[in-house]
Amino acid sequence: MDLLSISSTALYTAFILYLIATFFFGATIKDKQTDNKKKGFSGKIAITLTIIGFLAQLVYFITRWISSGHAPVSNMFEFLTFLGMALVLGFIILYAYYKLSFLGLFALPIAMIIIAYASMFPTEISPLVPSLQSHWLYIHVTTVALGQGILGISFVVGLMYLIKEVDQTVRSKETTWLEIVMYILFVFIGFIVITTSFNFMNYNATFEYGQGSSAATTDYHLPAIAAPNGGTLVTEDVMKPWFETPAWFQGEDAGRKFNTLIWSVITGTVIYLITRLILRKRVGATIQPLLKNMKADLLDEIEYRSVAIGFPVFTLGGLIFASIWAEIAWGRFWGWDPKEVWALVTWLFFAAYLHLRLSRGWHGKKSAWLALVGFGIIMFNLIVVNLVLAGLHSYA
Repeated sequence: MDLLSISSTALYTAFILYLIATFFFGATIKDKQTDNKKKGFSGKIAITLTIIGFLAQLVYFITRWISSGHAPVSNMFEFLTFLGMALVLGFIILYAYYKLSFLGLFALPIAMIIIAYASMFPTEISPLVPSLQSHWLYIHVTTVALGQGILGISFVVGLMYLIKEVDQTVRSKETTWLEIVMYILFVFIGFIVITTSFNFMNYNATFEYGQGSSAATTDYHLPAIAAPNGGTLVTEDVMKPWFETPAWFQGEDAGRKFNTLIWSVITGTVIYLITRLILRKRVGATIQPLLKNMKADLLDEIEYRSVAIGFPVFTLGGLIFASIWAEIAWGRFWGWDPKEVWALVTWLFFAAYLHLRLSRGWHGKKSAWLALVGFGIIMFNLIVVNLVLAGLHSYA
């Protein structure tokens, strides 16, 4: 096997090990001998599998780096897989301190969703564009991903805290917003399911759009609900588009991305509704009994510690290293590029989180809601800003 094959196999192995470890973490729920200080047998197997999976993903990262000749964080597939690995690393670090097995039942599925989401993007190794041919690529980007991965743990723990503490017996703003968060996770799952299904069928529909020197084509790998703005379908015997993508939807291949978003929402909604139909109650209300033995104060502490660790790491990579590289590459430390603006928004939000918690006493539910919003900003920056808004970082 060549290095690239070893890399792909290692990533797949890591994903499978995370999946198996999740089931073992789930088994700790029934282990009456397991508490926050003493691991049961299932917990020991689960964390062992998690560490082996992390090492396998590290093999993926190193072999892909050697195979490509540059740090594998230069496109969406590579960055997202590294972000998933960073989230797992953050979980392992916190687990080593708190010995909290049940955290893995939430953290690993989120990491797997991120890795599975990454697999939907092109996995081929391409030469770096000139602006990325710098050692600052792996210094800046890996530090940002590590910071975001650790901050992602605050989302996981904050979600656990709210599911436990929000009264699920009555309909309220809190239960509604909490269920919206659960629904968004289902939309990500819907994206993975629908893209995997049509990729397996090798679906392809080609559109032509533009005129003269701006004429181009784009390939859809999902049936076209939204055609490119001004585009014409040239592939026969495929579903006809229902409407054109609005002109204000900017970015490369805007129509295809908008079409994928529509399919993700539709598929995620269907999966969510089927789940609700089976459960006959809100997803959060179904999970809540599983968390009854968890200590709310402990969850609140872990959430804060993950922000306290992740924030300075993100500051180092997202502001300091980013500014240095921007000066080297573009001759200025700061511009109003969308990616830079939203990196600053992310930094300001988590700075506000720490200020409100330390100075204003925002603990418990308030702090947990902030953690959820903060990770939402990270994902908006990662998905919408990278894929929709045109800018200097559009190569991502």
